Amino acid sequence: MRNETVLVVDDSQEIRSIMAEILKNEGFTVYTASDGQEAEKKFDSYFFDIVLTDLAMPRKDGMDVLRFLKEHSPETICIIITGFGTIQGAVQALRQGAFDYLTKPVKPEEVLVVIDKALNYRTLWRENQSLRQELQDIHGIDRIVGNSQAIQKVFKLIKKVAKADSTVLITGESGTGKELIAHAIHYASKRKERPFVPVNCAAIPEELLESELFGHEKGAFTHAIRSRIGRFELANKGTIFLDEIGEMSPVLQVKLLRVLQERKFERVGGVKTIDVDIRIVAATNTDLEEAFRENRFREDLYYRLNVIPIHVPPLRERRSDIPLLVKHFLSKFCSGKRTGVQSIKDDVIQCLMDYDWPGNVRELENIIERMVILANGPTITTEDLPKRILESGRRHPDTDLPISLTKLSEEGFSLNSAVKSLEKSLILQALDQTGWVKNRAAKLLRINRTTLIEKMKRQKLLPPNSKSVKIGRKQARL
Repeated sequence: MRNETVLVVDDSQEIRSIMAEILKNEGFTVYTASDGQEAEKKFDSYFFDIVLTDLAMPRKDGMDVLRFLKEHSPETICIIITGFGTIQGAVQALRQGAFDYLTKPVKPEEVLVVIDKALNYRTLWRENQSLRQELQDIHGIDRIVGNSQAIQKVFKLIKKVAKADSTVLITGESGTGKELIAHAIHYASKRKERPFVPVNCAAIPEELLESELFGHEKGAFTHAIRSRIGRFELANKGTIFLDEIGEMSPVLQVKLLRVLQERKFERVGGVKTIDVDIRIVAATNTDLEEAFRENRFREDLYYRLNVIPIHVPPLRERRSDIPLLVKHFLSKFCSGKRTGVQSIKDDVIQCLMDYDWPGNVRELENIIERMVILANGPTITTEDLPKRILESGRRHPDTDLPISLTKLSEEGFSLNSAVKSLEKSLILQALDQTGWVKNRAAKLLRINRTTLIEKMKRQKLLPPNSKSVKIGRKQARL
């Protein structure tokens, strides 16, 4: 027994009766109306899965019915019935959202075929809407865990940025969740129904990245046996996410600059210019401002990317979020799995909060997964913690020093040497903690970047495993 309800709208009593009989014999619940005005009144009392409407009728015609459905009942499928002389009008109705049209005299088998197609289409449409909602739930802003002031600032930026189409540059250390932020921006924007296409610029070999981004034509290079569209074309009308943008070669930086400026490009080996309507979101854990000063990144590209900057804070700068993240990851790894883990002790949480998390949220997630799998009982204890975390001690920058001062001996000691040693120790710790990114190290030390550079020169500090590095305008060598 069918449970769909159909409304037949036609000014001909004969056609209404014939259509109603055909549909009732197939198990549909059928109502009829003599014109568009009567049809609209029916919607006050009933919901209709399908409306079969004549195109030419007095008072309100089929186009009026179609417009009414689009505004008041968008899930209802509209099928137009038309005479031979008004087929052009039926084609116009298709352009405005009608599903299909039937020409008079209508054959019963044609009616049933079109209705079956329409119902199958609606089923697929509903499944698609459900999947899109699931994607939004998975990648939306609600999936970013945290209540700290630092992460709340990021939330506010995402909500503001999502409304616009401006280019966004997301910065932050590895493991802070930059791609999660990019997803949240896309799925909160008007482009959420369109593709989100991620590209890891560091993971794809340089010689292949151009083809991956822009596509190529057949015969453009060895093994190019067929044409292939690139990620920019795949992302048309949607968002392209360029992760690790700082690793892109200078040649590709020039081509990307043109796409940012003009939203057009050519495939590798092609001559046809392709226009795209895309939003570009880029991310990096590199200090691009420092990179362009050292001629490793184009300055003009940096300013094109850095229209709206979003900095994702490292986990050590939002420690208050760690208990929430632990709870989230425990739920994730225990749900549906026979791990036996049911809780985690408070002293374990404290140890996790004391640790500096150089790998950020990703490292925390991996640690929780490991402990859930290897735990010896239903409760995670400090015995399940890795040694480096168990032995870690939280430092408070305002009060604690990373070195200890002992009682002065009678002979005394050199104050200048001690201050110099302390300064060097603090600078090295800040540089190591920030991956030798001077801007961030300077912020940790609460000094200007230029002051840090001068101190590094005096202390002759160079990145590990480096033969030479530029410091300011001079070059120091090992």
